[in-house]
Amino acid sequence: MTLADMPAELGLFPLREVLLLPRGKLPLNVFEPRYIALLEDALAGTRLIGMIQPRDDTMEDEDGEDQFPPLYDIGAVGRITSLTERADGTYAVTLTGLARFRLLRETGLHRGYRRARIDASSFASDLTDSADLYFDRSRMLTALRRYCSMRGFGTRWNVIDQMDDETLLITLPMICPFPAAEKQALLESASLNDRARTLQTLLELAGHEPDDDASHPPV
Repeated sequence: MTLADMPAELGLFPLREVLLLPRGKLPLNVFEPRYIALLEDALAGTRLIGMIQPRDDTMEDEDGEDQFPPLYDIGAVGRITSLTERADGTYAVTLTGLARFRLLRETGLHRGYRRARIDASSFASDLTDSADLYFDRSRMLTALRRYCSMRGFGTRWNVIDQMDDETLLITLPMICPFPAAEKQALLESASLNDRARTLQTLLELAGHEPDDDASHPPV
């Protein structure tokens, strides 16, 4: 796929703390009627969906949920590459990330879901082979082990150890349960090397015990 294949307008699937990166694979359970409609329309056309996060400062309505929260400016185009329809009419879907996009303006609702004009031209590099990677893999995995240990996460280390560097930098940001703003920072990193630096910082900060420094006072 090239930039010329990217649609000018796209249906949006806003999800907080859910990240789709180029060349990443995102499993989704689709059960809300409006997003089933989005899925059906995508399947009838380009099979493309825009994944994007609501902003952290979203105001909630009296029911505790804003149906149309403001969105971040950057999202990612995902292509439906796997789909299973369940007996109850819901779907299990896998999206494969293609490229990031900038949200230009929303164009209203269609069958209950939001649509928007988008521009992917700033992210042409997402559709090409990655440049050489320069990051300390051993240091990153050490930070990841501490992060998972502190939070009690079960981790298949044999799978992570076998990932190549690019796959590691796509998979970890998507599966680590960072807050929305931190997920967005990873999405908006200019390059994979920038993403590696951001991810390293987030893992080390999140894996830092609040009383680490207090237990070692200066002498």
